[in-house]
Amino acid sequence: MVLIRNLITHFCPIKIYIIMCGILAIIGKGKEEAVVKELSKRMSHRGPDESDIYQTENGHFLSHERLSIIDLHSGKQPIQGTSTAYMVHNGEIYNHQELRDGILKDHRFRTKSDSEVIVHLYEEFGYDFCNLLDGDWAFVVVDGDDFIAGRDPMGVKPLYYGLDDRGRVYFSSEMKPISDQCKTFSTFPPGHYYTPKTGFVKYYIPEYEDFEKAIQPLDLELIRTTLIESTRKRLMSDVPIGVLLSGGLDSSLTSSIAARLLAEKGKKLHSFSIGLDADAPDAVAARKVADFLGTEHHEIHFTIEEGIKILEKLIWHLETYDVTSIRASTPMYFLSKAITDLGIKVVLSGEGADEIFGGYLYFRNAPSLEEFQKETIERVQKLFTADLLRADKSTMAHGLEARVPFLDKAFLEMAIQIKPEEKQPKTYQGVEKYILRKAFDTPENPYLPQEVLWRQKEQFSDGVGYNWIDKLIDYCATQVSDLQMQGAEKEYPYNTPTTKEAYFYRSIFNKYYPQLSAAQTVRKWIPKWQENQDPSGRANAAHVQADIEIAK
Repeated sequence: MVLIRNLITHFCPIKIYIIMCGILAIIGKGKEEAVVKELSKRMSHRGPDESDIYQTENGHFLSHERLSIIDLHSGKQPIQGTSTAYMVHNGEIYNHQELRDGILKDHRFRTKSDSEVIVHLYEEFGYDFCNLLDGDWAFVVVDGDDFIAGRDPMGVKPLYYGLDDRGRVYFSSEMKPISDQCKTFSTFPPGHYYTPKTGFVKYYIPEYEDFEKAIQPLDLELIRTTLIESTRKRLMSDVPIGVLLSGGLDSSLTSSIAARLLAEKGKKLHSFSIGLDADAPDAVAARKVADFLGTEHHEIHFTIEEGIKILEKLIWHLETYDVTSIRASTPMYFLSKAITDLGIKVVLSGEGADEIFGGYLYFRNAPSLEEFQKETIERVQKLFTADLLRADKSTMAHGLEARVPFLDKAFLEMAIQIKPEEKQPKTYQGVEKYILRKAFDTPENPYLPQEVLWRQKEQFSDGVGYNWIDKLIDYCATQVSDLQMQGAEKEYPYNTPTTKEAYFYRSIFNKYYPQLSAAQTVRKWIPKWQENQDPSGRANAAHVQADIEIAK
């Protein structure tokens, strides 16, 4: 199934102190340890290296499925603070050393893990510390019968919460451990923390949420330097770093920046692309970029039959029935497995740029500058329901960590407040993300080949090969009868599927997550301002190879 070029044969063992994982916390007495272990193991794919569990004196449980980057011994979780507080954490804190050397300099650290700063920030500031963290994270701190749970501003790292019939409160990186334990559960909102005393508190209140604050003039150099710094943060690991290189603008830019930064340290970047075959649009473009940058490139192929075969397992991993998420996650699932098989555990990915800069083809149909800006804000706010969910769960299905430079707080807050007329495709004869392209159009020291820098937006599920979506739609049509579609509203009254493809995915989802609470965690990705509501970019007439009949 997998074709790999330039196989990696050797990695140097280097200690690193960052951990990706799955976390589970149960606040309340009466749960048996063996049951908690079994629940946590449902997401052992997130942390295949080790499983840790701790019961506090008050009877609460903290569990941790651990993915250690290489030879990590000191960062075992839960981590105890200086006194009675314990913490579990999923993600990475990029400013952990700054915090250790600064406001936490008087605290005694037990580990070298970036995670430990969280429990000491709680000890220093109580509940009010989430805005001090620079990174992507979900955590739970338990201190006696008090606790706080929090999630990063954009929801890069997943987190769910629920309540069982005994009043116990659950927090988990995925739905799997809690869906059959809780009478109600939901997605933990990004940019919030929760405590029993305060309930949910929104700590992340950026100015850009007010569309009228998008008044900043265009500064191409600022776009370039801020994205470079965002990428630099996400290379703080010394283990081999990979990039998901689709050959589109976003992944190609992060690859180019990463390749330059690693070259400064005498290191080479590993790039990975996937397609149905070597002639897939993304595969062709990715090869051009890899050759241009001089990366160690690996090209993976999958067949339509293989993609269809893993749909059920994929939906179990993804915990969604959103059509575009499933279409795009299938190649990403295969790609992630190939990457971890080579020993790489960290990759950069390009999510977020289309939402920030209005990069999807339908944005050119925005009826006004105000509506354009409002849609970019809404898409950014909903990223955790679609692209970020896909990026996390399709990679972590194989224990692979994906980092997203475009969603760095500094870059996001700078870029989204640029005047909308500077971002709207209409301003540039329909060229989407023009200012991002122009910021890196430096002829004296080019970041990318011109044909890639100015390549039209190609959604990932299309770019792997147009036959992927076409054949997937055809297959789903054979699995769902007209009679079933007639009864779709009765069968699925919430978020009723409107196509046979959507019905098929929903039926698989319902097999594993039949609860109404589960269905309510899903938000369907639907393009605006176009007649055809299929999420494929080819459903937009502006696509160079438009197929507006798709999914009808």
